[in-house]
Amino acid sequence: MRLVLSAGEASGDQIAADLARALKARLPELEMAGLAGPRMQSAGVIPWYGLDALNVMGLTEVVAHLPRLVRLRRDYRQRILAWQPDAFISIDAPDFNLGLARQLRRRGLTTIHYVSPSVWAWRARRIGKIARSLDLLLTLFPFEPELYRPHGLDARFVGHHLADELAELPGREQVRAGLGVAADQVMIALLPGSRGGEIRRHARLLAETATRLRARYPGAMLVMLLARRDDKATVLDLAGNALAEAQVTLVADETRVGLCAADLAIAASGTVTLEAFLVGCPQVVYYRLPAATYWLARLLRLVRTRHVSLPNILCQHNLVPERLQQAATADQLSRDASAWLDQPGRVEAYRALAEEWRQRLGRGAGEQAASAILEKLAHG
Repeated sequence: MRLVLSAGEASGDQIAADLARALKARLPELEMAGLAGPRMQSAGVIPWYGLDALNVMGLTEVVAHLPRLVRLRRDYRQRILAWQPDAFISIDAPDFNLGLARQLRRRGLTTIHYVSPSVWAWRARRIGKIARSLDLLLTLFPFEPELYRPHGLDARFVGHHLADELAELPGREQVRAGLGVAADQVMIALLPGSRGGEIRRHARLLAETATRLRARYPGAMLVMLLARRDDKATVLDLAGNALAEAQVTLVADETRVGLCAADLAIAASGTVTLEAFLVGCPQVVYYRLPAATYWLARLLRLVRTRHVSLPNILCQHNLVPERLQQAATADQLSRDASAWLDQPGRVEAYRALAEEWRQRLGRGAGEQAASAILEKLAHG
């Protein structure tokens, strides 16, 4: 059997590597190739292209790279068809992968996509087009398959890789002890986001918030969790003095450990809010978009969900505060933080709900996805 696996960014590389290992364990003679990052390659996927082939963010950057991306998709399609695989399996990166899947399906190839686009949050009109592009969709959340069933797409919930990975972390007390955090010391994690634009929009806001938190909790440990070491220079350039005065420690590449140890996270909206939820860390979610982008999205009514953070979307109520645009102020975020820290009963209920969701999402996603794919290929 031959399968093409196509990721497009680091998160997809991890999910695809997990899937590749599960497939290879069942079919040792399986051949896999495609658009692959380092983790996929270590799992046995031959890299026709690396992740850097798609590593562009933002509208202007995409427009500048459009001719190259069009050539890439054309060359990639021709290479796939010449190799004659049993299926094309794309993982996330929907703007690139789903268009390619649609073209390949028209040529008779079985097409499978892993990770549903966030159609429940914005651009819901994509659902029909997605359904016409695929033979099988594997979803991370249990409510997603129902969105596609009216369009005739075979969509299956396989679980979330984060829940599987986070289950392997040691317990909160053990993590705190390892970091030297006293049992009675308050630890607050500040997360500006992982993208450059997010850090530039959020660094000063978090520094101002930290100043207020330091005044309210003088003995607290305040830690800013950064996705990469390279982000430190940007943060220090934007808000270094204020962060130093508030005694904020910058920590890179330790987000999960930091969230596991923290009593509270003040987090930019994104996947990290799900990570915080699944490790039982109470949180305040905020986000600031560029003003023009925010108003354009509202004008065009692109956003359809009442909630923006994954904990609230999963639970369908205001489990955690969400502060967007002008509502995301240092005064508001520090008040929201205090509301968590001053209500231990609320924290206990949150952690119990988080454990329920961790069990529900932690199903061995790679194994579940491999089973669904092989069943689809065997029976259609």
